[in-house]
Amino acid sequence: MVATVLICVLLVAVLVVLRGLLVVRTRGSVPCRLRVGDHGWQRGVARYADGELHWIPLIGLRLRPRHAIARRGLVVSSRRELDSGFYAVDCSGTTRDLSLAMSADALTGFLAWLESAPPSAYLDVA
Repeated sequence: MVATVLICVLLVAVLVVLRGLLVVRTRGSVPCRLRVGDHGWQRGVARYADGELHWIPLIGLRLRPRHAIARRGLVVSSRRELDSGFYAVDCSGTTRDLSLAMSADALTGFLAWLESAPPSAYLDVA
């Protein structure tokens, strides 16, 4: 009985690790932390798709994004440097208030993606 439970737990752990590797290795994905409201930072991966930024948590079984942040109406209110080489941007707009933390290169890509919206889109970048 104990051996069966142990094998099941190990199998689930292997699936979670493989899923994390699959998400991180997907082309166009960048490591990104997310904070919604006053909650703590969550580690994950950000991926750009169809005018949205999809955020997928690093740990979990679902391959679908937990947050889809629409570019249209997104407002970047401030930027600041965090420890460990990450930079945070505070965002609001059509989505609830949230913060994204990413490397300097990923932040440059995020801001370029945000500014490259069609002319009809409302943008406000600090």
